[in-house]
Amino acid sequence: MQIHHLSEKNSVLNHFLGEIRNVNVHNDSMRFRRNIERIGEIMAYELSKELAYEAVEIQTPLAIKKTTQIKDKLVLCSILRAGLTLHLGFLNYFDTAENGFISAYRYHPNNDDDFEIKVEYQAVADINNKNVLLMDPMLATGQSIVSVYNKLLERGTPAAIHIAVVIAAPEGIDFLKKNLPENCHLWIAAIDEKLNEHYYIVPGLGDAGDLAFGSKL
Repeated sequence: MQIHHLSEKNSVLNHFLGEIRNVNVHNDSMRFRRNIERIGEIMAYELSKELAYEAVEIQTPLAIKKTTQIKDKLVLCSILRAGLTLHLGFLNYFDTAENGFISAYRYHPNNDDDFEIKVEYQAVADINNKNVLLMDPMLATGQSIVSVYNKLLERGTPAAIHIAVVIAAPEGIDFLKKNLPENCHLWIAAIDEKLNEHYYIVPGLGDAGDLAFGSKL
């Protein structure tokens, strides 16, 4: 698996990462959503450097100009509900991409810390021979992403898989390395220290879905 860790170099990305973590800032839901969206835009720009391009000619008001445009066909797929704002950031840049949405959540059958991943609702475009960009703000254990990836493969065979996460735990990265193909690209804005005993990322930021859209039952 090819890992792209984007916050290793200082940029405005680190500024936005600081705001989504800061308890004095991130409880403003509108600002939190916008910051995740802006992080998605930065990640989309960086990811765009790995795509295939083709030469084209365009007509300007004065002459013909040779340039390039994205050749790869893209499907943006987010994991509901937390992935929606990150999805929008990518869609702002890849505005002609097709889209997909899949729900995945932790199900605790015994009301303790043990859980399994439930993958239910899905509305996904045709992924055959296309580059699939799978997005989820938090990579904790990695089980949600692997479960969704396996569900997607029931629908077809993509040409390439790119996974985009805002904050990742080392345990989740290791899980993806063991359970996803080597040619996958993993795009990470920031890598944190660890998972705690409840399988949440430390220092993390809390529940991204709740911060963006409010508490759930």
